[in-house]
Amino acid sequence: MSKYFLTKFGQSILLFLGILILVFFMLRMTGDPATLMMSREASKEQVEAFREAMGFNRPLPVQFLDYLVHMAAGDFGNSLHFRIPSLPLVLERLPATVWLAVAGLFIAVLIGIPLGLVGGFRPGSLVDSVGRLLALLGQSIPNFWLGLILIMVFAQTLGWFPVFGADQWNSVVLPAFVLGLPVMGQIVRLTRSAVLEVRGEDYIRTAFSKGLLPQVIYTRHVLRNVAIPIVSIIGIQFGYMLGGSIYIETIYSWPGIGQLLYQAIGWRDFPLVQTITIFTSLVVIVLNLATDFAYVLIDPRIRYGK
Repeated sequence: MSKYFLTKFGQSILLFLGILILVFFMLRMTGDPATLMMSREASKEQVEAFREAMGFNRPLPVQFLDYLVHMAAGDFGNSLHFRIPSLPLVLERLPATVWLAVAGLFIAVLIGIPLGLVGGFRPGSLVDSVGRLLALLGQSIPNFWLGLILIMVFAQTLGWFPVFGADQWNSVVLPAFVLGLPVMGQIVRLTRSAVLEVRGEDYIRTAFSKGLLPQVIYTRHVLRNVAIPIVSIIGIQFGYMLGGSIYIETIYSWPGIGQLLYQAIGWRDFPLVQTITIFTSLVVIVLNLATDFAYVLIDPRIRYGK
């Protein structure tokens, strides 16, 4: 079991290092950082002075090593727009994004798992048809389009929810639903297929032949095996919801990391964009690592390396 933990932890460190290299060099492949950050009205002398002040005139490997040293000390660079360290800006916006992602995941799990379970236990039923329809809609409708439609119907026309911001308690409902709908579709389909697969196993038929109650079979045998793919999709999608809510936060003016990233791109705030990207990637890696560790608690075969 300890070997499993160490292997997963080492893979996560290598993955994070790869992301650091990818983000650092890809951002610089978009063009000269000094030219991108400076105003279009800046003279060549001003651009050159800025390039020297930021260290962009040094070789890229030297810049990358210097960035690693500063990042290890908690220094991700200063935001050009706010003129303060960029990491506190990200941490300040993090609770709003986490709250939105948790609310979206809660909606997805609350609707998706029951529909998937019923669809797997009773395929072809009315609930199964509704679940498959919602799964299809959730994975096919663009979330930015759905977000605008919900604003027009439930915010402007009916007035049930606020249009923008996060000032009221129900401000999170619309953006959370839009963010969680694609995840709900995946949960419905995965849960349904997992239940159908587990129901055909020999040990399930043996349990029925022994005369065990269906409730006991479903809770002790079916649900425990179905929980593994469900935990997997929830852990992965929650990380993506934290990092991929830029459109939703922008549409609903939600004060989170996604909106900050959108603004930073518009401001050409190179250090802030880099900090948000790397920080979000780190959060996703940590969540995936926690998901891998959760497998051990659910499936003993993983615990003993079988």
